[in-house]
Amino acid sequence: MLDSLIKSKCNPILIALGSNLAGHSDSPVAQLDRAIQEISKNSITIVERSPYYRTPCFPAGAGPDFVNAAIVCECVFAPRALLDVLHAIEQAAGRERTGRWQARVLDLDLLAMGQMILPDVGTYRHWAGLPPARQMRETPPELILPHPRLQDRAFVLQPLLDIIPDWVHPDTGLSVRDMHAALDRQELAQIVPVSG
Repeated sequence: MLDSLIKSKCNPILIALGSNLAGHSDSPVAQLDRAIQEISKNSITIVERSPYYRTPCFPAGAGPDFVNAAIVCECVFAPRALLDVLHAIEQAAGRERTGRWQARVLDLDLLAMGQMILPDVGTYRHWAGLPPARQMRETPPELILPHPRLQDRAFVLQPLLDIIPDWVHPDTGLSVRDMHAALDRQELAQIVPVSG
């Protein structure tokens, strides 16, 4: 089904999941399990689901390790409407948006919708090329697709490699496999499967 989804007009939707606080659940793993159930209840069909990975909190020492995963899905929502659904699931889980790159109950990132670039190529490239110091201070005022940090994040690319290695970034032309291969090996070594 995944191969036909990639090749069809109904392009795959990629979503990253992360948690390092239990929130209303017993653990970050249980929080992700619950989030996947909630996503499925919202007219979103999950086609593939990655294993869970434990990843260090960023920046180092800012909190407990994260549990990360990714899903491939399909739905009829427009991008903004889908993002609103994901934000509602985060809020119901107890997430409070008080700052960037901090401990969180649930983080659901809309990574990509097929080969869509939003709002346009120029704006996407501006945010994708932002230097790290500015990334820490600036947030786009609108939805940017693909996620402008997708190609940089080992904790996103490792789960995606498991479930959709041949998806191709619509701007760079690089596959998930290509982007993963370009990552720092030491960073990748810190991402380990969650046992049990």
